[in-house]
Amino acid sequence: MKIVVLIKEVPDTWGERRLDLETGLTDRAASTPVLDEIDERAVEAALAHADAHPGTEVVVLTMAPASAAATVRKALAMGATSAVHIVDDALRGADLLLTAEVLAAAIRRTGFDLVIAGNLSTDGGGGVLPAMVAEVLGVAQLTALSSLEVGEDSVAGGRVSDAGTMRVSAALPAVVSITEALPEGRFTTFKGIMAAKKKPYETLDAAAVGIDVEDPAVPRYIMVSVAERPPREAGIKITDEGDAGEKLAAFLVAEGVV
Repeated sequence: MKIVVLIKEVPDTWGERRLDLETGLTDRAASTPVLDEIDERAVEAALAHADAHPGTEVVVLTMAPASAAATVRKALAMGATSAVHIVDDALRGADLLLTAEVLAAAIRRTGFDLVIAGNLSTDGGGGVLPAMVAEVLGVAQLTALSSLEVGEDSVAGGRVSDAGTMRVSAALPAVVSITEALPEGRFTTFKGIMAAKKKPYETLDAAAVGIDVEDPAVPRYIMVSVAERPPREAGIKITDEGDAGEKLAAFLVAEGVV
């Protein structure tokens, strides 16, 4: 079985995150870049299946600047078999539609039985990319899974909703996305880090996977404006002079809360 795991380099959640006010893109120099934590869990899910089923191939795939190579190699150090890295300056600022097209094309080129992704990145937070990739590939999608079971020819899992837990399944090939309910990614070891340096690492551009980014038929959005978030203003302070309850009630009514 071949499992492709979609991974992404993001600014450290615990660091400062800013947008470049000239381009509207993430300012990658503002914080330490890391492998998204939800993607570590996706890699772990694939590796857990590979541990129990010898012969399983785990390929990590990303579309990111060349500077993300160290992050990709972390996934290899965790235990992934190989990596595919899409690097193309023409894809800088690509929207979700174009990103899905490129990733799906790379997945087709690589071959797959199952694609695993995180359900929501910590930077963009679109939450729709796995479903879009599945649509482009023309395969089933199981999204936001809180549990994952991979069989020889099918995949299943649980999806938690406000009404309860749904049991969903699909025949392979398929695309799934997982939530933080799945186990954390394993720690990398010195042995794994050294082994990662020798594992297959393929760097491709958009043309290599059959995507013409200059084609006007390729849907893209553009950033029309960007501005720094205004500083937070002080809220209304209510001083208790025996009528604080009335003032609070009046404030809530004025704000439409009650």
